Amino acid sequence: MIPLADLMSRHAKPGVVDQIWCRPARLVDPILVERAELTERGLAGDHARAGKRALTLIQAEHLPVIASLAGCSTIDPALLRRNLVISGLNLAACRGQTLTIGAAEVEVTVPCHPCSRMEAALGYGGYTALRGHSGWCARVITPAPIACGDAVTVRDGQTAKV
Repeated sequence: MIPLADLMSRHAKPGVVDQIWCRPARLVDPILVERAELTERGLAGDHARAGKRALTLIQAEHLPVIASLAGCSTIDPALLRRNLVISGLNLAACRGQTLTIGAAEVEVTVPCHPCSRMEAALGYGGYTALRGHSGWCARVITPAPIACGDAVTVRDGQTAKV
């Protein structure tokens, strides 16, 4: 029998950075970029600040769920205002763990709860549609450049041999 702690540390495969969004200021539309410098304060040019909420991540697989719950056909990730859209890795299973993104390292810290502006962005019920699907915050451990297509792996986590 495999111990539960071992089962919980296993990931089928690495994730991938699908999109990078920089938010130059509060209430300003995010800008989609191919690459960015990840600093101690978050993405260079982003309005975030150092600490446990320096970077925000959302799981790409949750976007169709949010769209369905909000009564939309699709969701533009820019509306959700998260820095990174990650596919292929269960971010909720990574809470408290260190992720390697390219050469950078971040610690997944706390859920990134929706804000009241989601009601205006997604329509009636938009706030509730995001609950449980709105992403995660992270603290930057090792600053480095990141780019779309970079692998996202759990440090010391196991992935299946492909």
